[in-house]
Amino acid sequence: VQLQASGGGLVQAGGSLRLSCAASGRAFNSYSMGWFRQAPGKEREFVAAITWNGGSTYYADSVKGRFTISRDNAKNTVYLQMNSLKPEDTAVYYCAAGRFAVRGTGMYDYWGQGTLVTVSS
Repeated sequence: VQLQASGGGLVQAGGSLRLSCAASGRAFNSYSMGWFRQAPGKEREFVAAITWNGGSTYYADSVKGRFTISRDNAKNTVYLQMNSLKPEDTAVYYCAAGRFAVRGTGMYDYWGQGTLVTVSS
């Protein structure tokens, strides 16, 4: 599976962005998908995950109620809608594919290249 993340950019605090992750290759709808982020000088951290059919979603406490993960299996794409953005959301955001919708980075088999989100105060 090849993953291509897009949609990052510069936004003011309180604003919104929608990230997309387009997949190609092996059956997208057989994979759970996750979004992770990595801020400068920090470790990569879990943001959100969704099961293969979209039936279950999971979020980090820091984004719960502000971010929404979704997927369109017909388009081989997973999304991350980010609202009420804060400066501390600034990071490179990565999408990943794996067997399970879990928080651990080591449980995902395929990774996209990342897209930068910058939130100004």
